[in-house]
Amino acid sequence: MKKILVLNCGSSSIKYALYDMEDQSVIASGGIEKIGLPDSFIKVKANGQKVQIDREIAEHTAGVQLIFEVLTTGEYAVLKHLDELDAVGHRMVHGGEKFNKSVLLTPEVMEAFAACNDLAPLHNPANIKGVNAVTALLPNIPQVGVFDTAFHQTMPDYAYMYALPYEQYEKYGVRRYGFHGTSHRYVSQRVCEFLGVKPEGKKIITCHIGNGASIAAVKDGKCVDTSMGLTPLEGLIMGTRSGDIDAGAVTFIMEKEGLDVHEMSNMLNKKSGLAGISEGSSDFRDILAGIAAGNDKARLAKEMYCYRIKKYIGQYAAAMGGVDIILFTGGAGENQWEVRDGATKGLEFMGVKMDDEKNRACRATEAILSADDSKVTVCCIPTDEELMIALDTLELTK
Repeated sequence: MKKILVLNCGSSSIKYALYDMEDQSVIASGGIEKIGLPDSFIKVKANGQKVQIDREIAEHTAGVQLIFEVLTTGEYAVLKHLDELDAVGHRMVHGGEKFNKSVLLTPEVMEAFAACNDLAPLHNPANIKGVNAVTALLPNIPQVGVFDTAFHQTMPDYAYMYALPYEQYEKYGVRRYGFHGTSHRYVSQRVCEFLGVKPEGKKIITCHIGNGASIAAVKDGKCVDTSMGLTPLEGLIMGTRSGDIDAGAVTFIMEKEGLDVHEMSNMLNKKSGLAGISEGSSDFRDILAGIAAGNDKARLAKEMYCYRIKKYIGQYAAAMGGVDIILFTGGAGENQWEVRDGATKGLEFMGVKMDDEKNRACRATEAILSADDSKVTVCCIPTDEELMIALDTLELTK
């Protein structure tokens, strides 16, 4: 087995990466955006070139077909024929309680996955479209599903349950599931390889900080808690999501503003977070630029953002009875030293001692950011969810 295609299908997008698993290198990658809209396009990175091709892409099957076309024909081709593909791995968002590990996609598995659609109505149907598109075009190729929620299925019940009437869990599966699991799994394994230690006996806090953000507590290589919940709305302040909020505040605002459920959900998911507090951008770089220009709301947004991360680090150190390694990953976690600085300042009592020079110098590279005499090792570990999906696909289709 050598060549594996990884697909990540969103509601109006498809990201892809083609791997040579002999050396785990990326042969080609790219993505389609604005599926179903008149200005849809595909971005392609192959043969040392980057290009955007405008093309009308009506739906996901046409999108997957276009990816296959780009991989096999024209100047950006990297395959002579689709037969060279050995398997396809898919990012699957919400596996509920049914899936605690990656699986080969069979009709039975797809039926069980479709039953989780209520839990992720925007993402799961798009994932299904991607699988069906590949099946229609390459009916005999093995396909593997890698679930965002799977890594968090090792959480104990007292960590994942909500203090709601128990029947809400029995009837509708209302509990905390967590997301970004593939990223948390990858970086928690990779940091141990990077530091030359074994996961057993280690207490690791993984901070995936991007436009969507979550933190996981990983003990002996297994997730014991994570900040996202039934949906990706719970936990940290994010680009446009509120994160943790008093449920009473939600009903209060609904009454005062006369909002229905969908309007309130839209406010919490798309108009809150950094964008809502700063009354500007959801991008942390813009927040920093705002602070430099003297914008006080931008300052407030940054301080709230970092404070929430710090609180979760403290919570998870308490939950695990200590912490050995704290790592940062994701867009802001890998690239913004200010986030890492703000999230770790004041944790000296826990044995965290940062090296300011190392922290400021680090951008999207594997690095130790803590001082040599720090009791807790703080690292930056760039995430690679696509590689994790490719590795699982290789393992399950050998």
